[in-house]
Amino acid sequence: MIGDKRPEATLGSYLSDFVFGGIDGAVTTFAVVAGVTGASLSPAIVLILGFANLFADGFSMAVGNYLSTKSRKEFAEKIRKSEEHSVHTTPEEEREEIREIMSGKGFSGRQLTEAVDIITADKEVWVDMMMKDEFGIFEDHTSPFRSGIVTFVSFNIIGFIPLMAYVLAYFIPVISGRTFELSVALTSAALFIVGSVKARVVDEKWYTAGAETFLVGGLAALIAYIVGYLMRAHA
Repeated sequence: MIGDKRPEATLGSYLSDFVFGGIDGAVTTFAVVAGVTGASLSPAIVLILGFANLFADGFSMAVGNYLSTKSRKEFAEKIRKSEEHSVHTTPEEEREEIREIMSGKGFSGRQLTEAVDIITADKEVWVDMMMKDEFGIFEDHTSPFRSGIVTFVSFNIIGFIPLMAYVLAYFIPVISGRTFELSVALTSAALFIVGSVKARVVDEKWYTAGAETFLVGGLAALIAYIVGYLMRAHA
């Protein structure tokens, strides 16, 4: 079968799901922590709203990732089937399109003829080139279900870090007076580290990606803190 020849997704394929799920989890959860702290509400409220955010937003993000990945795969499969049908029913027209594509890549004369012959000798390669060069479609071989699971797990694991100080305060009362400061430190470290890992996905320098993620997360937290502080009189 044609599908048997396609490359399978590796663990690296899900790295972006883990990274961006983790960043979103840390940023949104810490924004909740900062907003509640700015409003001078009790640590119990931090935990209630924080955990509610973890599970609700984490699930929502996972479902969104699952549906978007599934839609991309279904669209790519639809185009593939259409191209396979065209290759089967109107091979000369499709062959001419390959010729135009390869000509646009700088091939000419005998080299162009040989390139077209090689490509059209394998229908899977033929269809792959049509999808990439005619439609700009690069097939995603990741599993939508696994992408959703990775996103949910990452969101909850990294998103729990801003709440860790408040959980620990129940068992170590001595830190109860410094929970927000400890949460800031833990979240800052988490954002920088996950941002550094993001560099592998977006091809940036690790320290640039780490600093950028840290600053964006800090800005979101600052906004939430200010809003909470301004609304504290109504809390």
